[in-house]
Amino acid sequence: MALGASGGSSVVVPRNFRLLEELERGEKGIGDGSVSYGMDDADDIYMRSWTGTIIGPHNTVHEGRIYQLKLFCDKDYPDKPPSVRFHSRVNMTCVNPETGVVEGKKFGMLTNWQREFTMEDILTQLRREMAAPHNRKLVQPPEGTFF
Repeated sequence: MALGASGGSSVVVPRNFRLLEELERGEKGIGDGSVSYGMDDADDIYMRSWTGTIIGPHNTVHEGRIYQLKLFCDKDYPDKPPSVRFHSRVNMTCVNPETGVVEGKKFGMLTNWQREFTMEDILTQLRREMAAPHNRKLVQPPEGTFF
């Protein structure tokens, strides 16, 4: 039987293969270096806990700051988004001021999650969000403070 024009069938990459691809990309360094990420525990065969870094965008109150984040990819990732939490204190409209959790209802990428999205996409979009008019001038907590 020939595999042919059956239409919309596509190959679904298994979770671990997908995370291995993301790990490799994160380790190689991405774009201009303004965002990066890697695994917290190299021995975690389920590849659940990750640390992300965002360097604050120019011409904002975030410029020159380095923000650390925790990303947790549960067993249903990438079908569902990871949980994302800032470790570094930050004042942004989509971040819970008590816990540092990026709130899905206030951060469109998590609300409208698609399987193709990656941790890199989340970090890049959060960096863009820092430069958005409603975040770019917000008073920030002292640098080097954590949730």
